[in-house]
Amino acid sequence: MEYIVLAIIGLASGVVGALVGLGGGVIFVPATLFVAINLGWIDGITPQSVVGLSVIMMIFTGLGSTLTFMRAKTVDFRSGFIFFIGSIPGTLLGAFVNKGLDLPSFNLYFGILLIILSTLLIVRSYLKPVHWFVKRGKPRTFTDKTGESFVYGYPIWFALILTFGVGFASGLFGIGGGSIIVPAMILLFLFPPHVAVGTSMFMVFLSAIVNSITHISLGNVPWLYTIPVVIAAYTGAKIGANLNQKLKSETLVFALRIILLLLGIRSIVDGIWG
Repeated sequence: MEYIVLAIIGLASGVVGALVGLGGGVIFVPATLFVAINLGWIDGITPQSVVGLSVIMMIFTGLGSTLTFMRAKTVDFRSGFIFFIGSIPGTLLGAFVNKGLDLPSFNLYFGILLIILSTLLIVRSYLKPVHWFVKRGKPRTFTDKTGESFVYGYPIWFALILTFGVGFASGLFGIGGGSIIVPAMILLFLFPPHVAVGTSMFMVFLSAIVNSITHISLGNVPWLYTIPVVIAAYTGAKIGANLNQKLKSETLVFALRIILLLLGIRSIVDGIWG
């Protein structure tokens, strides 16, 4: 039973994560904690093991979606490597801090993060793009399939600081970091949305490798559960990345805002009164 449940969660996380560049951890972690701890459907699950399972999953969601985005030429590899380098120390620090969290603290902090992310997604369409970072970076130009051109860029020093924070959140909560970096790339660095998603998933792939090494060394990975999660998530990531190239994702992004907000509220309630 638990393998089927994990496969369903992994498939949904892969589809949603690849479609909007979030990596899938923001879906997988709270959903797995809920069915394991609240419903009791999965034995032997702790916040640490869920995070360990999530980062293993994101290696394969990142790989599957990146391969698809590469064929569509919507991955900025240079930016992906820069963001990855900045995230490494934050990822390692976050993974070690995670070791000391009990369940109420984990729920509380994770809930606060989800509400912040949902709020950012809600207001992002009302925020004016920031041109300051593009002017102080090395501008790049991208032309999409419709012929529309985008000029984007960033100062490397700021990108490294930003991605250190993204990496810390990734290591602490087992999320891919895309839920933070994608809005930042679009709002601050003026990335074309499709390039932001493709580059984010490339960064998720690289970061998840480093993140997983840390969590494996800490004994946080329940290996038997990785089999259904990895297979389902990789399949979901391929589906999500293909949908990204064909569909407008605004409807799904709107739903994701609401889902993140509800999950955040529930996680905070569990953290305070659970």
